[in-house]
Amino acid sequence: MQQGRGGIRRVVVLGSTGSVGRQALEVVRNHRDRYEVVALATGRNAQLLAAQRDEFGVAPDCARVCADDADALAELAAHPDADVVLNAVVGFAGLPATIAALAHGKRLALANKESLIAGGPVVAEARARGEGEIVPVDSEHSALYQALRAGASHEVRRLILTASGGPFRGYTRKELAFVAVADALKHPTWDMGAKITIDSSTLMNKGLEVIEAHELFGVGFDRIDVVVHPQSVVHGMVEFTDGATVAQLSMPDMRLPIGLALGAPDRLDEPFGAIDWTTLSELTFELPDVEAFPCLRLAYDAGRAGGGAPAVLSGANEVAVAAFLAGQIPWTAIAGVVAEALAGGTGNVSEVADVLDADRVARERAAAAVQRMGEAA
Repeated sequence: MQQGRGGIRRVVVLGSTGSVGRQALEVVRNHRDRYEVVALATGRNAQLLAAQRDEFGVAPDCARVCADDADALAELAAHPDADVVLNAVVGFAGLPATIAALAHGKRLALANKESLIAGGPVVAEARARGEGEIVPVDSEHSALYQALRAGASHEVRRLILTASGGPFRGYTRKELAFVAVADALKHPTWDMGAKITIDSSTLMNKGLEVIEAHELFGVGFDRIDVVVHPQSVVHGMVEFTDGATVAQLSMPDMRLPIGLALGAPDRLDEPFGAIDWTTLSELTFELPDVEAFPCLRLAYDAGRAGGGAPAVLSGANEVAVAAFLAGQIPWTAIAGVVAEALAGGTGNVSEVADVLDADRVARERAAAAVQRMGEAA
């Protein structure tokens, strides 16, 4: 990967005012000898963006508010001086930036899982064409990325993603019928945005991560498992053909995977999430309850179907989550909205236009399902 003057890596941060973006800038702030920020983008928080621009000396035309401007995000992702593009944009809107970064040969530090999930084949083509690389920022995929260093690809038996279980771990389907928005937003481990926190509560987040792992590492869905691990210390595991399992463990701290994504293969010289082994009392694991949390099963089904199914899954889920947050549907209806959108057919995906069409259709179907459920309530 090319680097700027003096070996300093030049970084674009898309979604700079969100949780991941702010933590990425903290990493840069503490390692100015390694990183330089050349562009910033936010959805709406112009005031914080201006403060970030001034602190990091970013040119005014390279610090933009891009609430509804995917083209502007893509332009910044293709910044000619950039070595690394951190895509921390929320939702499907991150797809054009993902494609632009890879098509221009950048390292993509990917925190926007929806773009890879919805546009998997298109993203793969852009990566091959531009010779860009993806280093995942999600803690689970970063864990797999690290554990996979321990062996060759043909030696991998399966990947194991861990899930905290969210705020409703252990709830029955009947109990889940009465949960409120405030309950779903109380994640036991991570401090995240509203959409991803709701996804964690439904286990859709883990289902999306299964599809993402398939796209990132080329492992079939029958060899990607999910286990519930409420302590959130083991972030991912790789089991090899000889029976050995290599895991990545740390206390929850997103700055660790962010720092690795910016600097890989090198690690930071500042520890984040270091474990005090004298106080860590137990690590427990259990199977996810797909009857109570059907979104996980829907994601596996969509991933195996391929084509436009993951895009429909992702788009419909965004609409369903927004409807739940707005009080239009109950928590238990999120999976029903997504299932209804998938049941209408999903088509194939070979170019960006196909992804956009699948997303549009998914949102229309999901919105219609939300309206019917609201009228029936």
